[in-house]
Amino acid sequence: MLLAAAVLPGLVACGSSKSGDATPSSGTSAAPVKLFDPCIGIPDSALTAAGVNPSAKESGVAGVHQSGWEICNWKGSKYSLGVFSSARTVQEIEQKQGNVEFQDVTIAGRQGRQFRVEGASHDLMCDVVFPASQGIFEVTLINNPVLDHPAPPCGLLQQAGEAIVPVLPK
Repeated sequence: MLLAAAVLPGLVACGSSKSGDATPSSGTSAAPVKLFDPCIGIPDSALTAAGVNPSAKESGVAGVHQSGWEICNWKGSKYSLGVFSSARTVQEIEQKQGNVEFQDVTIAGRQGRQFRVEGASHDLMCDVVFPASQGIFEVTLINNPVLDHPAPPCGLLQQAGEAIVPVLPK
């Protein structure tokens, strides 16, 4: 539930009525894009290597599908990991009010933009967005808030991303 509360403000509707399909928000009449579904597209071996339990999976935000997005979250003992798939662009994520502190990063050889959601604790949450032919993938890590002295979330995201990012379509 913490993951859902933390990421829900960062989501923006894309104007789609079918799960897995998204249309760009630019007002064009482009055909819907078939989005990669992280709940079925990321193998259990990658999730285990990333430090989360493949069976501790939740689709959507608090189990609710978000139009224009395919979202999956997994829990581990130290953190939760979320993967978001959308037809949005990196520029749209950068322009979204509340997304701050953008910087370039490379995870598993793939260029992305690390950022934070304004108001989120620096000790708890980190996000990275990657461009893709479908639009973007966003990977979010949220430290378990009951842990004393959790590791920096962006460092953990770098480590977990080494297992997850290679399986995300370019």
